[in-house]
Amino acid sequence: MDAPVPVDVRTLPGPETIALRQLPNGLTLLARENFASPAVFVAGFIRVGSQDEAPEQAGLASLVASLLTRGTRSFTYEEINERVESVGASLRVSGGTHTTTFTLKSLAEDAPPLLELLADILRAPTFPDEHVQRVKRQRLTVLKEREHNTQAMAMLAFYEHAYPPEHPYHRPTSGHVSTVEPLTRDDMVRFFETHYEPCGGAVVLVGAMPADEALDVLERTFGEWENRPGRTRPPVPQVALPLAPDEVFRPVPDKSQSDIVLGAPAMPVKHPDYLPAVVANSILGVFGLMGRLGESVRDEEGLAYYARSVLQRSPSNSPWYAVAGVAPDQVERAVELIRGEMRRLGDELVPDDELDDNKSFIVGSLPLRLETNEGVAMAILDMVRYDLGLDYVQRFPERVFEVDAEAVRRVAATYLRPDACVVAVSGPPEA
Repeated sequence: MDAPVPVDVRTLPGPETIALRQLPNGLTLLARENFASPAVFVAGFIRVGSQDEAPEQAGLASLVASLLTRGTRSFTYEEINERVESVGASLRVSGGTHTTTFTLKSLAEDAPPLLELLADILRAPTFPDEHVQRVKRQRLTVLKEREHNTQAMAMLAFYEHAYPPEHPYHRPTSGHVSTVEPLTRDDMVRFFETHYEPCGGAVVLVGAMPADEALDVLERTFGEWENRPGRTRPPVPQVALPLAPDEVFRPVPDKSQSDIVLGAPAMPVKHPDYLPAVVANSILGVFGLMGRLGESVRDEEGLAYYARSVLQRSPSNSPWYAVAGVAPDQVERAVELIRGEMRRLGDELVPDDELDDNKSFIVGSLPLRLETNEGVAMAILDMVRYDLGLDYVQRFPERVFEVDAEAVRRVAATYLRPDACVVAVSGPPEA
């Protein structure tokens, strides 16, 4: 019998407590009141990211997002920082694969002028040449350092082999040295002027402001933002499940550890298999001290410095993989054990007590993620970003507890086929 749901869903954000307004420009505004503190948290996204850049310009979208706060037609970089820091606020913009996100944290009384500043950043950046060169140099330094990180190189190799070249997951959002180095200010201005628009985006405000007032403030701030004429955005292609194993090794000199990434593309976050996969992933490499992988690869065999599994959230085929850090001479044995745990999860039904413990853990951690305005805002934003419905968080506990052992076995057998996975390893060069 399933364990009782350990959460009062009436306390979770849902349609009854989330105010919503749709603007003519296609931007969705949302607000939820919380007067427990005098602060507010604003989070938003617009639908522009690395999927919009050419593969030979990988890293462009991320660089553009990093430069938005470096100056606008109304404010210099120094003036932006002064306006934010003088009231103890924080403001961030970050470029991702499918979206560019922005956040603002401040006292409620300071939010309206800071939102006007944020709108100016998103609509009228100037890309000062001095800052373009500085940010680009900083990015190149990070990318060169990445080449000496075995974890990062194994992950890059995994994505390059798990996804075809035309798929945005094939390349990192930060780009490569060879793609970032040629980028110019003109490239950045052109990308901004082509792709930045409000249509399909969303902004949510959570905190000490009446919901109707919050929506009014957001509408005054973003309501006049115009879309780019004729912009189209092709959907991200879906990826077929691999049919055969694919192994790749990336040598990194002067290292004493090897890192392993073993997995494959799985399902989009809206797919009916996603929540059963969340439960399966918890069993495989999350619960307790990293689930069955931690128990087998690290504790019992003593092979790994760390071992866990990850199921990403994505509107396309979310990657599902196990990772481990081991001594170079133990790579083969560690891969064998990881494959064995994947195979066991797909062949055998999970015992009832293990299944119930994992479902209780997943649901029980939900209120912890929603304790802050930031946590609530990001949860609401994800419901819009992935078109999950504003009652998704409220339905989440019940839907998790509906997952049975056969569903766990089925999704593991479907998506974590040990003999049809990408195995990416990075470490010291082989002798």
